[in-house]
Amino acid sequence: MTAVFSLAACAEPWQQADASKAPATLLPWLLEPASLTARLKAHCQQFRLQLLAEQSLPLPQTLQSLLPASSLCTRREVLMWCDQQAAVYAQSWIPQSSQQRLQQLAALGEQPLGELLFQYPDLQRSPIEIARLSLPWPSAEIAAGEYWARRSVFSVAGAPLLVAEVFLPVVETL
Repeated sequence: MTAVFSLAACAEPWQQADASKAPATLLPWLLEPASLTARLKAHCQQFRLQLLAEQSLPLPQTLQSLLPASSLCTRREVLMWCDQQAAVYAQSWIPQSSQQRLQQLAALGEQPLGELLFQYPDLQRSPIEIARLSLPWPSAEIAAGEYWARRSVFSVAGAPLLVAEVFLPVVETL
């Protein structure tokens, strides 16, 4: 299955968040250092996470500078809903070696990844990078267009994983 968003389909290259040209209404979301899930829950009455896809794949060449090249990674795609509106599309890449160290990562289902990660006191995070991603073809929940996104690598107990989040238009109204 093809991902809803390709993390390589950037209108502009990924860049450090402080070099942003992002709209002022999105900057607090793009730069949020804590759990995005917690921030979304604080801004809506009804939060829901929809698991779109989860599959084992080789790590794409475009992501090999961010994660250790292992034989396989799990690509997990979710949509976070806020008051019945799609708010954030998220894609995570979890190497097999990380799943072996943190076995909870292998059985998340519809539990938000952030709820698990931010429980760890030794959680480390790379600097946030941002970009505008293109979605040339619409999906059932997301119209074609360009969207602001952020990505960073998290590490817990030496187990890295990449998380990218794409902000849909409703976020600017929250």
